[in-house]
Amino acid sequence: MQLDRLLQSQGFGSRRQCRALVFSGRVSVRGVAAEDPSAAIAPEDLVFAVDGETWRYTEYATLMLHKPAGYECSRAPQHHASVLELLPVPLRARGVQPVGRLDQDTTGLLLLTDDGALNHRLSSPRHAVPKTYLATLKHTADGTLCERLLGGVQLHDEPAPIAALRCELLADTTLRIVICEGKYHQVKRMVAAAGNRVEALHREAVGDLVLPPDLAPGQWRWLHGVPG
Repeated sequence: MQLDRLLQSQGFGSRRQCRALVFSGRVSVRGVAAEDPSAAIAPEDLVFAVDGETWRYTEYATLMLHKPAGYECSRAPQHHASVLELLPVPLRARGVQPVGRLDQDTTGLLLLTDDGALNHRLSSPRHAVPKTYLATLKHTADGTLCERLLGGVQLHDEPAPIAALRCELLADTTLRIVICEGKYHQVKRMVAAAGNRVEALHREAVGDLVLPPDLAPGQWRWLHGVPG
């Protein structure tokens, strides 16, 4: 692959802009300053740098983000900043999208990718990838709350009751709940239908991928391997 096309595929601008990066001495390939934007480069296991920042070539960009409160999972946010603003410009430029959505006030694990097939597989209800949430409740709860959620609750505009996949009351006002759909405000609406209210919501896991404890709010990292 020509170097300018490779840089373009990784989100560093148009082909013309990428050629200019090379000509201005801002690009190195495998530790060596690049001079020819038309040079043929093997992308396999490629490490390159732009303005001294190191990148690894990826056909698709897939990453995890610890979403803080106050961000919308949208490229066109209406009331708050876009969660995409937490990412470097090249990742935004190559078109990574959130896999599903978290409400602006919901925190926790958010996956993003520019792999459309992967996005569909992880977010489609047909594939039923479980999502684990930790909910802080407004009212003290007991075991009957989990019984209702596991038995299924009726949500407005839904044709049939929806049940939690798993449910556990960790404390009087702390609930861990696992769902396999991704409906609008689903956990909040389910808890409300069961007679309580969610005051705060945090996503702990998607499939078997758990939010790393050392990934601080607002931070991201590359994801190697697909949650199942």
